[in-house]
Amino acid sequence: MAEPTSISTSRSDTPQRSDASSPVQSPISLDTPRTEDGDPFDNLNDLLRRLPSQSHILVTGGLGFIGSHTTLELLKANYNVIVIDNLSNAFEDVFNRIGRLARKHHEENGTKMPSMRLHAYDYRDTKALQPLLEEYQLPSRWGTPKSRIAGVIHFAAYKAVEESIRKPLKYYSNNVSGLIDFATTLGDFGIKTFIFSSSATVYGTLATSGLPLKEELCVHKEEVYTDHAGSQQSMQPGCTGITNPYGRTKWMCETILADLAVSDPEWTIVALRYFNPVGCDSSGLLGEDPRQAPTNLLPVVVKVMTGQYSELSMFGTDWETEDGTAVRDFIHVSDLARGHIAALSSANEGKLVENFRTFNLGTGKGNSVMDVVTTMESVIEKPIPRRAAPRREGDVGACVAVVDRSTEELQWKTEKSLKDACQDICNFLDVSGLSS
Repeated sequence: MAEPTSISTSRSDTPQRSDASSPVQSPISLDTPRTEDGDPFDNLNDLLRRLPSQSHILVTGGLGFIGSHTTLELLKANYNVIVIDNLSNAFEDVFNRIGRLARKHHEENGTKMPSMRLHAYDYRDTKALQPLLEEYQLPSRWGTPKSRIAGVIHFAAYKAVEESIRKPLKYYSNNVSGLIDFATTLGDFGIKTFIFSSSATVYGTLATSGLPLKEELCVHKEEVYTDHAGSQQSMQPGCTGITNPYGRTKWMCETILADLAVSDPEWTIVALRYFNPVGCDSSGLLGEDPRQAPTNLLPVVVKVMTGQYSELSMFGTDWETEDGTAVRDFIHVSDLARGHIAALSSANEGKLVENFRTFNLGTGKGNSVMDVVTTMESVIEKPIPRRAAPRREGDVGACVAVVDRSTEELQWKTEKSLKDACQDICNFLDVSGLSS
């Protein structure tokens, strides 16, 4: 039976980026949506429908941009969800909107809503975390800790490249030290399935080397692989030219988790390297709505569209790209969220090649900043004021994923386009009453 949903709001003093929370008790029930049928990826949908509703997933940063969409997709996929978010860069109302969408999905599909709980404290607050984890402990005959929490998805990190250059200790403290304490506590309770929110920034300057960005270009143990020319290559552990502290925290966390997996085979850890998430849920009820000033491209475009900014600053128009603006692999956030479900399913089904595995989550195709602007202009049928601006410190000119590994091993692929993302953002503006 699904448990009632609750909110916990006992806030800690340590804020963190769009990701952590404290205890408030207020119930919500949620159930899972079916993904579209057709093609070989249907087996993922079948797998999701067979999952027991007793599975609980802990999501840190579950009300942030990516976290909220992943929380929604988890509920649609029939998981009970425990959200930790300190509301430093997200709003508590997001929790209610997720609940509305999940309930609507389950009503339409005739399925039962899983439970959803919100704890509004910082994920680093181990004093608050331990009583929560104790609630889900199971008796174990052999003394090995067991839990009804079947996995953790960890989004609770600071993520602004420019801020990380100005305030590196803030990033190392939250992103790296916080992860160490968090993983230690989870291990004490026998919770050892862990999906880590990583980033394409771990590839550093390789992004502009002309090499396809395969996972094997950044590894944590020696690996032999076949390169794009068909030759066997040996890659040594390490990283190449990471350009900012944010990226270094992601690489360090991956390394820590890889070492943990080697030391204890009971751990199953997936590091998902995101490229550039855009868009929002097609309902218009969820979107990218941070408390802090946005740094990602499309939220800034929205500020221009709604008159909050007079123009869009295009940072770097002299990159070695077709139109001079930076090229990125823009992935719709709903596709990205479903990638987490695929990773979690593979981890819990024992289908990973090894107990620490990295995956790129992107489309495999690049679009320039100019492409994004002109696509949005075609959707709103208005010009977007813009100006050329100097390159930002820590930026690279191009960053596009190779997605063969996630396609083959996770049975996951993207379904939505850049135009879909722009249209969904306009839906969000209309629903929010922000459209000009």
